[in-house]
Parts: sequence; C-alpha cells; structure tokens
Amino acid sequence: MPDHPTASWQAMQDGNVFYRRQQLYSIAGKFPDFGDHITAGCCYGGPIAMMRDNTKLIALGRSTPAVGRAQIQVWSPAAVGLLVFSWDQGKIVRFGWTGDERLVVLNEEGLYRLYDLQGDYHSSLSLLEVKGWTGARPLTLANAGLTQPPHAWAIIPPDLNISRHVEVLLSADSTICTVDTLECIDQRLSQGPFTHISPSPNGKTLALLTFTGSLLVISIDFQRHITEFDTASIHADGSIQQVEWCGNDAILVTWSSLAVLVGPFADTLEFFYGGAIFAVTEPDGVRVMGPDVCDLIQKVPASVLSIFRPGSTTPASILYDAWQSFTDRSPKADEGIRSIRPELSTAVDQCIDAAGREWEPYWQRSLLNAAKFGRGFLDFYNPTDFVNMGQTLKVLNAVRFYEIGIPLTYDQYQYAFPSSLVERLTSRNMHLLALRISSFLGMKPDHVLKHWASAKILKSKPSATGGEANGDDEVCKMIVDKFNQLGGTDVSYADIAKRAWEVGRAGLATKLLDHEPNASDQVPLLLTMKEDRLALEKAVDSGDTDLVYTVLLHLHQRLALGTFFRLIEDGGSRLASASKLLQVYAREQNREMLRDFYYSDDRRVESAVLALDECAPMLDPTSKIASVKSAQKFFSEDKDRTFEAKMMDEYVRLLTYQQQLEKEADGKISFFGLNITDTLRTCLLNGMSRRADKLKSDFKIPDKRFWYVKLQALVEQRDFEGLDTFAKSKRSPIGYEPFVRRLVENGHAKEAVPYVARCDSPKRADLYAECGEWRMAGKECKERGDKAKLDELRKKCPNSLVQRELDQIASTMK
Repeated sequence: MPDHPTASWQAMQDGNVFYRRQQLYSIAGKFPDFGDHITAGCCYGGPIAMMRDNTKLIALGRSTPAVGRAQIQVWSPAAVGLLVFSWDQGKIVRFGWTGDERLVVLNEEGLYRLYDLQGDYHSSLSLLEVKGWTGARPLTLANAGLTQPPHAWAIIPPDLNISRHVEVLLSADSTICTVDTLECIDQRLSQGPFTHISPSPNGKTLALLTFTGSLLVISIDFQRHITEFDTASIHADGSIQQVEWCGNDAILVTWSSLAVLVGPFADTLEFFYGGAIFAVTEPDGVRVMGPDVCDLIQKVPASVLSIFRPGSTTPASILYDAWQSFTDRSPKADEGIRSIRPELSTAVDQCIDAAGREWEPYWQRSLLNAAKFGRGFLDFYNPTDFVNMGQTLKVLNAVRFYEIGIPLTYDQYQYAFPSSLVERLTSRNMHLLALRISSFLGMKPDHVLKHWASAKILKSKPSATGGEANGDDEVCKMIVDKFNQLGGTDVSYADIAKRAWEVGRAGLATKLLDHEPNASDQVPLLLTMKEDRLALEKAVDSGDTDLVYTVLLHLHQRLALGTFFRLIEDGGSRLASASKLLQVYAREQNREMLRDFYYSDDRRVESAVLALDECAPMLDPTSKIASVKSAQKFFSEDKDRTFEAKMMDEYVRLLTYQQQLEKEADGKISFFGLNITDTLRTCLLNGMSRRADKLKSDFKIPDKRFWYVKLQALVEQRDFEGLDTFAKSKRSPIGYEPFVRRLVENGHAKEAVPYVARCDSPKRADLYAECGEWRMAGKECKERGDKAKLDELRKKCPNSLVQRELDQIASTMK
C-alpha cells in the first residue's frame, strides 16, 4: 500500500495550513546538471528546454561531448528526451515556451523562431513586442529611458492585466518601472535594486528580491505591502537561483540544492535535494526537478485536508472512516452514516473532489469507493460528478505515466480542457493514446487523425520500390482506410494533401485530393501545385460557377495566353462549360481576350459575330467600316457562310454611301450607321428624292418596302399633294388601304377619304367609318346591298343623329 497522504504533509502557520511535497517521478540522474545549463520550463506539466551555459566552465573528458554549436535539449518531466537540435542563427539571448508547448528561441538580433516538439520551426520574425506568435503586427513599447540594462524584468500578460495590454516590469536603480505601449511609469520604490521579479499566477501580487537578500511581496498596483522575508536567515551555499510562486499563496526560493517555501506570514518550509534544481511555477503549485526526483510542491487542497487531517471531524472524514469500517465489517459504519445523514450529500461531493486531488491511484480508488458508499444512502443524488471524476482520473493516470511524462493535476486539467491535452499528445506523436482518450471522452478524432496522417507522410518513403509498402498508393490507402475505420469523416483531405505537397510528395498529394469531397478545398491546393488541368476539371465537376471563374482568372494571370487557351481547348467536352463561362466573362469584361480565344480556336463565325457586336456602338466611321470588313473576312473564310459574307459587303457599301450622303448634306443630316430603311426614310424626309431613288436602285429595295417608306415620309411631312401625285404615279403595289390607315393614324381623316374609293369594295364601308364619314359608309352599303354591314354600322354609330341617317338609308333598302 502506498504511503498515507499525510506522510508528505508539512505544517505552516502554526498547523493551520499544510503543504505537501508529492514525488512525481524518480529519475536517478537522467537530467543534465541544471547548474551548468540555462533552463526554461513549460507550465501545466510541460517539458523543459536546456542549453549549456557558456559562461560556466566544465571539465573536459571522455564522457563530455564536444559540441561546436549551441544545442538545445528538450526533456519531459520524467527525464525522457523529446528533442535535440542545434542552433546556428546567432547568439541566443533567451528561450521559453508558449501556451501550446512550442519553444520560442530569441537571438541577439531580435529574431525569434518557433519550434514544435518534432523540431520543425514554423515562423520567424523580427521581434518588437510579443503581441502574438503567429502573424500579429509588432508594436513598440514606450521608451523607458534606461541608460543601462535593467537588473531584472518580468512580463505581465494582457489576460492578467486590468488594462488588457502587455506590461513589462523593469528593475532600474532602486525602483520598478512599468512600461506598456503608451507610457513608462516609475513606481517610486526605494528598496531596490531587485535581482528577481516574479508575478503570481493570478497576476494580483508581485514577489521582489533585493540585492541584499530581502524578499518583498506587494500588490501588483504597488499600493499594498503584504509581507517581507530576509533570505539571509536561511543557511544555504551560493546565491539565489530562482524566485517562483507556489500557487498564489506562497513563494519558493531556490539555491543550488535547497528550496525554501515562504508563506504569507514569512514562515518557511525547507526541501533539500542532492544537486542543482530547477523550479517551474504551476497554477496550483510549483514543480521542482532535481538530479534524482521531480516533485510537485503545493498547498494541500481543502477537500483532502478535511478528510485526512488528523483529528478531523468533518462529514467527509466521517464518511471515509465509515467506509473503512464497512470494509472491515465493523458496525461503526452505520453509526458514522447516521451521524452525518443531513450532510451526507456534501460529504460525498468532498470525497469525489478529494479523489481528483490525489496522485496515487490507490487513494483515488479509496476515496471514490467512499463516495460510492455514501451515495447508496441517498434517495436522490446526481451521479454525473462521480462518473466524470472517474473518467478524468483514468485520463490523468494515463498521461502521468512516466513514458508519457505529463504530470497534470486535476486543477490544471480542468483549466486547460481535454482538447488541449489531446493536442499535446499529438504534438509528441503519441497518436494511439490521443485517439483512445478522444474516444473515451466522446471527442471527435479528427485532429488526432490529421496529425497522424501528416506524421505518416513525413516518415514514409517518397516512392514504392520492390516490396516496400510506403509508396504513394500504399500511404494514401492506409490513410483513407484509417479514416474510414475510425470515423474521421470531418477530416479535410486537402489539409493533409497540402502537407504532403510541402514535403515534396506531389503525387501523394494528388491522390489524397481525390478523396476530398469539397471542391472548394481541392482546387486552391491543385492550383498551388500547378496541376492546372486537374484543378479546372474539379471546379467544373463541382458545378460551382464562382469556383470555375476563380480557376480561370488565376490561370489567365499565371499562364501565357496561348497555353491558357490550349488548356481549355484540349479539355474537349469535359471543359466545355468552362469554355462557355470564359466566353461569358470575356464578353462582359475583356473583349480582347475573347477575340484571341476565338482566333486561337479557329472559330470564324464567332469572331465575325463578335466584330459585328463591337461595331454596333461605334461612332467613328473608319473604325466601324473596318470592323464590318473584319466580320466579312471571317464569314468569307467559312464556305457555309457565303450569304453572311455577301451581306457584310452590302453593309460596307451602305456605310460608304451614307458617308457620301452626309458630305452632300454638309454634315447637317446624320446618315451613318442607319439601316437601309431608315436611310431611305431620312432621304425622303429631307427632300433628297433622287438619292432615295438611286438608293432603291443600287440596293434593290423591293417596291412594296419603298412605297411603305415613302408613304410614311409624305404623311409625316403633310405633303398631301405630293402624296396624291405619288398615289397616281402608277398602280400602288401595296394597295390604297395603307394610305387611308396611315392618314387616319396621323389625324388626317379628311385627307384619307379620297383614297377610300380606290380601295377594294368590301372594305370601303369600314374605311369610310374609320374616316368618320358614316353617311358615305351607309351609301356604300346600300350600293352593294349589304344590309348586314349596315346593321353593324348602326350599332357602332357615335350619336343619334348619325343613327337616324343610317336608319333612313336602311328604310330605303328592300
């Protein structure tokens, strides 16, 4: 049985507060000597990075490796080596960790790089202010006015600051200066200068260590003095190495082999180690790594204290004792349950919470069994917390195992969320465990599968030779089968294909993209890979016109014009819709490109139609005639378009004739661009009868059309004498009914009457009626003996006077 939880407790504040030193891992000298290295630790049970300190001498020997360049080693808290890489980008000034376990290395030129736990760096940028590690705009802080480097400095992150801006605390002379993007404020302290500045995890208090060894704890706004402790009272060798917070209530001060915990009232606890140590502040404690062990020092949680504190009489403690009595078959169990019956629900909750705070599975199980025992005596109790705690402890115990090396506490797990833990496991390439945890907690496995596929691509060989199973086809099949087996339906194959392309596996990337259901994700990567035809085919198959236009415009900008057109032409029926969309776009936006496209595809008719379409709005005679001639040329090159070519010749003759007419009229009359009918009409309206006759003769205008046009022109001119002469010039090919109707439509009914007599006999009565000559219409009916027509006219007559006249005519008819 493991040691009792109280075995590692130490009292503080006269026994009112307890701290415990929990051994996380026994590492037996696996870590390099912390005294000879510069070290940076990642919180939330994260790894540590170490680099040899060049300012310290080391003894050379056979066991000492000769390293020419700076080398950074990354270790898990269980002393398992995760990564070793060399640095050749200038002298390293400092390195540290981001919240998602990426190592930031900063050189003396202000250049930083981000490395993941596989040793791949993601970005580098000249650093002005740490505003964001991925693409944020750097800002310059206010000028602090320092003439020499500060003695110490610390950063207050925006989420812990009232102003929500980054603040830097600088130790200058005997005071502290607070610097942000707007101003630099002197806090006017007099105890400095300070060698260490350490803000608490919650950002409310600040620990300051002076050169004389005095430890001050003040509020973050520098208005309240909380406590003061003289470190000189501690008999330790060497100078102070670190000042770290243990949660938000105590401070850990470390020497080469000694760690002293200073409480709120300046009382202390001492912890001894066998060599140099390194401490990392955690939200609920402090992690200390030494030559032989990795410990977690933290304040004993309230729920654990209430149960295991000697002499405790809390309901949770009584419930735990009752469960132990029950397992020992003692009747005291029933007595204990009866005594806490009103508070039994609270006792069960505290046992569940205490189980999460314990490190050893034995005590976790005992506390959960006690909670389960107490739950049996409750009529109504929601078991959700009990079930969730059981799941959480299974996950925590799995990742705490030394081969995994993530000593996460319950509070840290709750703060960071399970998804963050899964991401940390995948970054270590522990995909199987990450997948099992995701499945156990009901989370989607998409992120794990995506990372696994990327890692598989990196480790596989670029091609399949002989019996090797790591070729493009095998890797693609393996990835697809795994996704289908584990339900990775939401994983984007495009993201994985992009990773394959980035590492030089273009063939594998193409194969993976075939399994991507969303064309909008496929096409951009295919364009990046310069798989132009495939990208266009995928866009066409998707039926998304916007996507097709995106591909077409991208290819038009990148490719030579001939290559671009050839790509579309060679596509045949597969790319027919893309060709049509290109024509629609070019017709509206880029006529020159459409002209080139038709020419390259030998589309003569379309080229001719385009030339005519372009000449329609033209006003310049020379350009218009040239465009029509161009259309005529295109039509003439197609043996099936002889008629169209002849019409283009006629159109050119018409435009030339119109130019001559305008010259004769001294430009006062506009003819250019009119059709043949309007040209004829304009000549007649402007008294150019001879030119109109010549136009009729040259262009073989039919007599009927000529008579209609001249009739309309004479009516509009009110040239009734000319109209009469024109009507009598010869027999009208259109008859005389159009004369009547045209005159009536233009309000000249009286002038239309003489032409009615020349019309066909059956139509005269109606034409007389349209001219308003009802009497003459009645007489026409009488002469023809058409009593039915007369009755029809009687029904339509406009007034009684006309009706009486028609009645008289009707009465004379038999």
